[in-house]
Amino acid sequence: MTEKIFKNDNEWREQLSPEQFKICRKKGTEQAFSGNYWDSKEIGIYRCACCGNELFDSNSKFDSGTGWPSFYQAINSEQIATKEDSSLFMKRTEVLCNKCDSHLGHLFPDGPQPTGLRYCINSTSLELKKK
Repeated sequence: MTEKIFKNDNEWREQLSPEQFKICRKKGTEQAFSGNYWDSKEIGIYRCACCGNELFDSNSKFDSGTGWPSFYQAINSEQIATKEDSSLFMKRTEVLCNKCDSHLGHLFPDGPQPTGLRYCINSTSLELKKK
């Protein structure tokens, strides 16, 4: 089990850029086709921008055409958490870092095989550790 990280908003503001704070801690969304990783082909591990938790391997990244980095699976299901999100008058599944509860994006059931899942993730919530 991953040990949780708890910080108050002021502590997170000191650590994160204003955009990272808005997206990761306040559940914002970056504009489509604007993030660093939406079309990246670099090889490596995508980590949580807030705590460094390893979330996604570039081998599971695919071009979904949505303008956000998309993955068909997490490195390990214990690294992420999901919860129902009923904001914006629709029902979605929110994806969170299981270590620090950072908002990462949303999960949809329209991805490629082998999982059929699409983790639609904000670039701002990620940091790529290149291999």
